[in-house]
Amino acid sequence: MINFNVSSFAEYQSVYEESVNNPEKFWANVADNFLWRQKWSEVLSWNFSEPNIEWYKGAKLNITENCLDRHLLDRPNQPAIIWEPNEPGKDSITLTYKMLHDQVCRFANVLKKNGAQKGDRICIYMPMVPELAVAVLACARIGAIHSVVFGGFSAKSIADRIVDANCNIVVTADGVFRGNKQIPLKEVIDDALIGCPSVKKVVVLTHTRTPVSMLKGRDLWWEDELKLVDSHCEPEIMDAEDMLFILYTSGSTGKPKGVVHTCGGYMVYAGYTFANVFNYQPNEVFFCTADIGWITGHSYILYGPLSQGATTLMFEGIPTYPTPSRMWEIVEKHKVNILYTAPTAIRSLMSFGDEHLQGIDMSSLRVLGSVGEPINEEAWHWFDEKVGKSKCPIVDTWWQTETGGIMISPIAGITPTKPSYATLPLPGIQPILVDENGNEIIGNGVNGNLCIKFPWPGMLRTTYNDHERCKLTYFSTYENLYFTGDGCLRDEDGYYRITGRVDDVLNVSGHRIGTAEVENALNMHAGVVESAVVGYPHDIKGQGVYAFIIYPNTHGDAELTKKDILQTVTRVIGAIAKPDKILFVSGLPKTRSGKIMRRILRKIAEGEYDSLGDVSTLLDPTVVEEIVAGAKLI
Repeated sequence: MINFNVSSFAEYQSVYEESVNNPEKFWANVADNFLWRQKWSEVLSWNFSEPNIEWYKGAKLNITENCLDRHLLDRPNQPAIIWEPNEPGKDSITLTYKMLHDQVCRFANVLKKNGAQKGDRICIYMPMVPELAVAVLACARIGAIHSVVFGGFSAKSIADRIVDANCNIVVTADGVFRGNKQIPLKEVIDDALIGCPSVKKVVVLTHTRTPVSMLKGRDLWWEDELKLVDSHCEPEIMDAEDMLFILYTSGSTGKPKGVVHTCGGYMVYAGYTFANVFNYQPNEVFFCTADIGWITGHSYILYGPLSQGATTLMFEGIPTYPTPSRMWEIVEKHKVNILYTAPTAIRSLMSFGDEHLQGIDMSSLRVLGSVGEPINEEAWHWFDEKVGKSKCPIVDTWWQTETGGIMISPIAGITPTKPSYATLPLPGIQPILVDENGNEIIGNGVNGNLCIKFPWPGMLRTTYNDHERCKLTYFSTYENLYFTGDGCLRDEDGYYRITGRVDDVLNVSGHRIGTAEVENALNMHAGVVESAVVGYPHDIKGQGVYAFIIYPNTHGDAELTKKDILQTVTRVIGAIAKPDKILFVSGLPKTRSGKIMRRILRKIAEGEYDSLGDVSTLLDPTVVEEIVAGAKLI
């Protein structure tokens, strides 16, 4: 276990100073907490111009030895993964470290038996079941590069990712349960593979017992294959800079880009951030509500917790099924100590009222966490008071797929928190704010574009098969800086508050207004469930403010409701921030991880209805059709 061993905010400040004054020594000391087959000859070699970043040069390891083997000595019978099914009446499953190690080794042998070799890319398209974790770790065991695709993406989206990565094996299941829906995964894979000649084998897990087509010579049952192998599988020895996984994330062009993370640096950073941000204590139950198909699931369901010998909880279902009490009941059932979830989930559960929290014992909770987007003040206070009973520190974490792990966040119980602020950078992280010309903005009480001026172990190394895209997207905007794409406020205390993507910061009549700030004001209105704000060309102001609002009950007078909402914004921020257009919608276009796709909303606001890009990967693509229809009437 890695710990700061700091007991006060003053000690954090001291550790932080040491980490930026001598970062290589700091990160070498952190890495010493892990198991290496061979130590590094050089801690760091880097430049941001190519870019070319190498951590722990020359080191040899296998990440699964850190996540599994080393725990067999001191905690073989401790729960590694607790799985909670979609239906509350069904039994949960607990895998100890010994059991998980056995299953990972067996499935690793299945992959090898079917032709998988070190460096091969393997696509994983599965439900949130224990076997998903097993498949991911089995790839890492044999040095294959996993590319997990969320178990709800369309056939075209899967095909795009398989073709880009040139995968030769797909691991999937017959189907998935999600709330009251049953989705046929194998059928989607069959459609995707029509255009994917590189795929030679498909391993299919039985889960929903949905009828499936099985092609002779290509398709294999998971259960049958396990009977043909044993549980001994030596880990492939990897170089620290060998690829561990590719994770596809949407780009502004709509074409997904494959973010590449490597074995050594990613392992160190995921474990380090997990142990310290949440101040994890031995034998605690950690519940991250994300899906493993996203970076949050990679880092904080699997690699981070398991590398630290933690107990991590996987949930197959959704927080509101069969009732809005479901997530709180899981906390009670498994005596969850740390709950890490998204503002979208918090706001959704908040909208159902406090009665769904009544009679549920959540006294086990010690730390609460938020991830995915800035959490608005109202949701922060509700989470704090109703869920945490004002006793649990909230870590409002800022990070990205590309960063590999949390970058700016309170440390639970150490950093004084402030609603809607990510607060301060973790030791080893060196953020700066710059103006549009790349000049550093010094001091506090300032706004700017958030950049990082020095490498950290968990950062992306490239975008798969397109290094130039990596360079253009992250390292070309400002010289010798990693550009996050986010705007940021640094207040008088030096605390950081993310104001949204830079292209989500509006310039209205010469005033810079963060969309997150306007959304926070809109969400304060009594009837608003959720909102999203974008800019659009305005003849007088330069940019106008267009608000898409989920408001279930306008009491039959939508225009009066709009005036009420505008009055709320005026009261909270000022008249300058009032939306010029308001469209009431039943839902917002979101990714599976809960992020609002403002790129699509901007196109709609600008009237570019025919250039929205691929919407099939959204949580609910039909929402876009409804929004377009409504927008055409304004």
